Amino acid sequence: MNKEQRKVLAGLATDLDEARGKVEDIKAQIETLRDEEQEKYDNMPENLQGGERGEKLDQAITELQDAIDNIERMDFDWVIEALGRAEE
Repeated sequence: MNKEQRKVLAGLATDLDEARGKVEDIKAQIETLRDEEQEKYDNMPENLQGGERGEKLDQAITELQDAIDNIERMDFDWVIEALGRAEE
């Protein structure tokens, strides 16, 4: 790998590290939304939880949790370390 390519990899690693912070902020916002939806669902009478509105809330909560789970699977450290190893 030449000097220019190493410079590009170093810049990508820096960009990825910055993106990690943004992704964590997004994750926190999604968690807040999930918690708000969960609170709405939990405060519904049981007979309404099984109705259309309750099912929609439950589905939204599930989708938000899935989004959180997938964000948590992102392994920024591994990618940054791999870029560093590629520079060698």
